[in-house]
Amino acid sequence: MLSGRRLDLLDPSPLDIEIADIAHGLARVARWNGQTHGAHAFSVAQHAVVVHDIACALQPELARNWRLAALLHDAPEYVVGDLISPFKAAIGLDYKAFELRLLAAIHTRFGLPPELPDAIRTLVKTADRIAAYHEATRLAGFTEAEASRYFGEPVALDGEAAVMLDALEALPTGEAQSSFLVVFEALDAH
Repeated sequence: MLSGRRLDLLDPSPLDIEIADIAHGLARVARWNGQTHGAHAFSVAQHAVVVHDIACALQPELARNWRLAALLHDAPEYVVGDLISPFKAAIGLDYKAFELRLLAAIHTRFGLPPELPDAIRTLVKTADRIAAYHEATRLAGFTEAEASRYFGEPVALDGEAAVMLDALEALPTGEAQSSFLVVFEALDAH
């Protein structure tokens, strides 16, 4: 890792996880395997911020720690990349167990329980599917019917979240990394 940490992927230690490494890695991992419109790939770091914002829009009184969980929901991808869900399923449970072990270490590092409560896991998954629907239709060339088939009909959001989703556009790598860190630091400051 750029921080100088050496993360053992088979037995990850929370002590070897740094937020700067996560932000750096996620900003350089492309969602949709890079198959998006625009001058820049849509990064997992930007996606994480979008999911955080959607989760907060769905539950405005969401506690700081669960907001952090939403931001970190794809954090393992900073070292393993972003595999599409059908490919993860084809690889099997060993891959998912590996990813969950890394996520548990990340959660522990930042003061979250290794495994999230069901209600929070469901909220983050809902926000993730809403984000995927809008990314698919705004950036990845899906029709609304295709996106609905894969991700379900998205919950309608009001206010800033709706405006953000309507204007969704991939940020340059440095901006995506900075945006992720700004959200993290705001949550960590509390």
